[in-house]
Amino acid sequence: MTKVTLLSQEAFDRLTAELHELETEGRLNVQRRIQTAREQGDLRENAEYHQAKEDQAFLEGRIAELRSLLETAQVGHATGGGEVVEQGVRVTLKDEDGDEETYVFTSTHNESELPVISPESPLGLAIQGHAVGDVIVYEAPAGKLTVEITSIDV
Repeated sequence: MTKVTLLSQEAFDRLTAELHELETEGRLNVQRRIQTAREQGDLRENAEYHQAKEDQAFLEGRIAELRSLLETAQVGHATGGGEVVEQGVRVTLKDEDGDEETYVFTSTHNESELPVISPESPLGLAIQGHAVGDVIVYEAPAGKLTVEITSIDV
């Protein structure tokens, strides 16, 4: 099953523009640096050449990452109307100490200032599909924790 990443239109546009920039100007700049370094002679001790090759590898990795992300992206907002925790909602949780905090339940491609809960995290897996008022006990790296869902907004 392909993992879908929910993105806002702004995030999708920004990532698409970054991909275009890397595939065009980014690649040309790195190729020019490699060619200039090659012209200097002995490549075994040419730091500029080795740095340019490392930059090229990083660039190609980022291009592959963006292509994969954009191929599986879904542009829009949560579809459930805020009744349950699902991709794209803002969820407010109360911890065992009574402290409340609001999060965005989504991948790391988040345009808001709110902290993110990833659907793949222990907390994300535990709260997904639950509604306001549900108390969830889940296993975290620090041990068993309890949270209550106090609100869900789209």
